[in-house]
Amino acid sequence: MTKVPAYAAAGPTEPLSPFTIDRRDPGPNDVVIDILFCGICHSDIHQVRNEWQSSMYPMVPGHEIVGRVVEVGRDVVKVQPGALAGVGCYVDSCLACGHCRDNLEQFCEKGAAFTYNGTEMDRKTPTFGGYSTRIVVRDHFVLRVPETLDPAGAAPLMCAGITTFSPLHEWKTKKGDRVAVVGLGGLGHMAVKLARSLGAEVTVLSTSRAKEADARRLGATEFEVTKEKGTFERLRGRFDLILDTVSAVHDYNEYLRTLRPLGTMVLLGIPPAPIPLDAAALILGNRRLVGSNIGGIAETQAMLDYCGKHGIVSDVEVIGVQEINAAYERVLRGDVRYRAVVDVATLTR
Repeated sequence: MTKVPAYAAAGPTEPLSPFTIDRRDPGPNDVVIDILFCGICHSDIHQVRNEWQSSMYPMVPGHEIVGRVVEVGRDVVKVQPGALAGVGCYVDSCLACGHCRDNLEQFCEKGAAFTYNGTEMDRKTPTFGGYSTRIVVRDHFVLRVPETLDPAGAAPLMCAGITTFSPLHEWKTKKGDRVAVVGLGGLGHMAVKLARSLGAEVTVLSTSRAKEADARRLGATEFEVTKEKGTFERLRGRFDLILDTVSAVHDYNEYLRTLRPLGTMVLLGIPPAPIPLDAAALILGNRRLVGSNIGGIAETQAMLDYCGKHGIVSDVEVIGVQEINAAYERVLRGDVRYRAVVDVATLTR
């Protein structure tokens, strides 16, 4: 075991503070990564504050990890020391069930081992995330990060990137498609960048005009304010695909009616309460309402390779670890443009 500096929450109402964790010695299939940067995902806040009623303490959050490989086990061929590598939302699975064999490790029938607030596959050893200086991960779950990408900007690709890339990939977004992005935050800004890079005409749907200039800079061709009178009526039947990134309660039915026949609305955010659904909004147009989670390892690697080819990273604000608690409040206010990323080197300064 190796003692590693970290930042942890001791309970749902406690601020994150310095903590020390144990990282295991590498086995034959393990990769040791010295962490450079870790993004702050909104789900980190949900988990730290036990808003999903599943939190385990002490908790070291962080699943948007980029670092340098410093050691590999004897059987590892995927990466070598010195490589830039990433770790996303999970660090292990059974690799034997049907879902794992189908490259959907995130849906492992035995339950994937999530990067933090979970356990290793032994169901005993707690997992600790990227607000720490080092992590040890099974080689299959290590991602190769293109050296052409800024490592701080690449860190959020491990979650925000794959979460938005996956539905664009699943629904085969192409040049000329009309894609709407609901909400311009950590997920939304990545959705705009990726959809635009695929040749889509992108419209951002927002409750105010505060981020219109940013939306257009990121690649949106249109910007619509949903609280303005007549917006939904004007947009009826316009879009092929909607990526809804909003986790607040809002009327799905209004958005569904902006789809063309056979169009699809993809939910990426989880509101805190159920939202009523009008069946007619689906049936009258053969529209589809679906959810989308993170991607499997193969799809995540494909996303990173694509981003490397096209020079796509997240817009980030790099912060010191001592700013994490303040950053959480800024995320909740929508005050971050567009992902706060922790410079992990500040843990030892």
